[in-house]
Amino acid sequence: MLSRVAALVGLAVLVAVRSASAHPAPFSFLDLVIRDDAVHGTLSLHVVDVAYELKIDPAERLLDPAEIARMRDRVAALVEPRLRVRADVDAPIEWLGMEPASDRHAVVLRFRIPVPRPGALYVRSHIFPYDPVHQTFVNIYEGDELWQQLIFNAASEEYVYYTGTTQGAFAVMRTFIPAGIHHIMIGPDHVLFLVGLLLLGGSWLALLKIVTAFTVGHSITLSLAALGIIMPSPRVIEPAIALSIIFVGADNLVRGAGRDVRAWVALVFGLVHGFGFANVLREFGLPGQALGWSLFSFNFGVEIGQLGVVLLVATALEVIRRRNHALGHRVAWGGSIVVIAAGTYWFVERVFFPTGA
Repeated sequence: MLSRVAALVGLAVLVAVRSASAHPAPFSFLDLVIRDDAVHGTLSLHVVDVAYELKIDPAERLLDPAEIARMRDRVAALVEPRLRVRADVDAPIEWLGMEPASDRHAVVLRFRIPVPRPGALYVRSHIFPYDPVHQTFVNIYEGDELWQQLIFNAASEEYVYYTGTTQGAFAVMRTFIPAGIHHIMIGPDHVLFLVGLLLLGGSWLALLKIVTAFTVGHSITLSLAALGIIMPSPRVIEPAIALSIIFVGADNLVRGAGRDVRAWVALVFGLVHGFGFANVLREFGLPGQALGWSLFSFNFGVEIGQLGVVLLVATALEVIRRRNHALGHRVAWGGSIVVIAAGTYWFVERVFFPTGA
């Protein structure tokens, strides 16, 4: 297997560097194996790093089986706050033992997390802060099959691995559905675009067509961008979203009694807004091993948030119209002016004062 060859090459380099220098190559190795009974872990640490942290001299004392038995608890206490491995169900790490690996000039710690097949595994490692270039190479297995390889350094954030189980799918949904809801609620440009489409009112069937068209549009481009098929620059997409808002507001003012084309407008500009959603999702991070579920969950969360906005705004506008038709007309007209003004502001800001590439 390619990964095993790579690991052997890495170990060979480790040994070679160790022979040439008093300090080892700055690597640790962590294997996590997800099984039916628990998550099993194996952590390999170079004795020079451990000896430096624990003030042990000479470092080779850690290769003595008698010394290993005496030092196990100290090494585990050193590592535990710096190695964060947890499941989506709270359970402590149980340290099982430590043994020397003389051929690698390392000690090997074994542990388990007593959670049978968790839905998600959260990992972060910064074991030796004294060495700013130290890295931890992580392999994550489900049973005997290698599913994920990671490299952690001092700047690495916590990584979430979603297992290929029903619990894993639920864990993805618990993460990405709230993320989708949160994004639509804090995204004023997307919300204002929807509000602009709703200002002129109409039957609930007409509004349903508008919302469905917007959903279809942004779902298509969200998927294409998240999968890496089409990825326009935010420098193009963000001003285009602002232009879509301006268009909707202007259409409300000039359309009069003409044909209602809001569903088509929602579909076309929904394609643009989908790329905007994808930019956020890309920054949030898509788990490769659960790409389908994460895409579905984020999009579903967006739809929930979108539905909340539509129900609230459409109901409020309908109440106003029923009580005072003239006031409803003025609200639609004034609201369209506000939509145009906000869209213009965002367009100028995003074209001439962009915050990122």
